[in-house]
Amino acid sequence: MQSRLSAGAVRRALVQELTGYQVVISPRPDETASECRALKPYALLMEVTAYTPWKLEERLKIRKSVKREAPDCHILLLVDEVADRELADAVKKAKQDGLIDAFFYTSASDNYLAAVLDSL
Repeated sequence: MQSRLSAGAVRRALVQELTGYQVVISPRPDETASECRALKPYALLMEVTAYTPWKLEERLKIRKSVKREAPDCHILLLVDEVADRELADAVKKAKQDGLIDAFFYTSASDNYLAAVLDSL
């Protein structure tokens, strides 16, 4: 996630809501794919923004790399639908095209995010 503060808050919320899962924050976007190769995660949650390195096309490149090594990994994207409606629509289209498993708007509650993750 772009903001370490936001990433920490999401991590705390997921740890609090989900039992039996380990939540890891990748220190840098360019290390995400290699960490996923090592960890073989259940799910990968990535924030999408209009700025590098959090752009949708960059996130989809990470997704492609992760899926090669961990094909069962669920790919989830988080996008601010208020700040960038066009980007939110592009993320929704990625879901419709089968490129990701789910997406969340930043306005969604922590409980909702955790519930969807747990249901995958």
